[in-house]
Amino acid sequence: MPIKVFASNSVRGATEALIPLFERAGGQPVEAIFDPAAALQRRIDAGEPADVALLGKPTMDQLVAQGVISAATVRALASSGVGVGVKSGAPHPDIGTVDAFVAMLLAAESIAHTTEGASGMYFSGLIDTLGLGEQVRAKTRTRPGGLVGEVLVAGGAQIGIQQISELRAVPGVDVVGPLPEPIQKIFANAAGVFSRSSQPDAARTLIEFLTGPSAAPVYTQHGLTAA
Repeated sequence: MPIKVFASNSVRGATEALIPLFERAGGQPVEAIFDPAAALQRRIDAGEPADVALLGKPTMDQLVAQGVISAATVRALASSGVGVGVKSGAPHPDIGTVDAFVAMLLAAESIAHTTEGASGMYFSGLIDTLGLGEQVRAKTRTRPGGLVGEVLVAGGAQIGIQQISELRAVPGVDVVGPLPEPIQKIFANAAGVFSRSSQPDAARTLIEFLTGPSAAPVYTQHGLTAA
């Protein structure tokens, strides 16, 4: 029986690269489902069974408090910041300072972000904090979840805002860089075993692999920082 994993899109690229390595090393087959945290939460609330969760730390903490995830199994996984992406070959705007980032937002013809992903919700609040909410929302191209880079590649938006690990998961996307440090947001992810997992030992073995030293370079390659 495959180990079923619920994972946020922020760790998708790295997890998809690590799963075959785990399986080739003798681990059980893995079935991974990638979605924004809000969509995964709905699956969990509906009672859909799974063995391992790879989620943002706030969501993981909530699931532990609810008894959905076994607290003793939780391990820090990797973290990612928010970045700016464009279609490969497109000009790279200056985003080196907050003022430059604001100028980029005002000059952009269209901006893509998610509404349910952690970075999309952060960006929505950020533009309000910067006093740009009305101006920027007039040209946003939103989707509930998924990878914003797909919108860029399809020509649906000029600029994409998402976690760097998610932008790097889409071929044909250039990561311009991270948000300026004063407005950057780092999202930490954690791994844990569902309390009702039918194969908790196998689930723990997978988590040990995903949080082990051999996984760290893979996270780096996909825009994440291993815990």
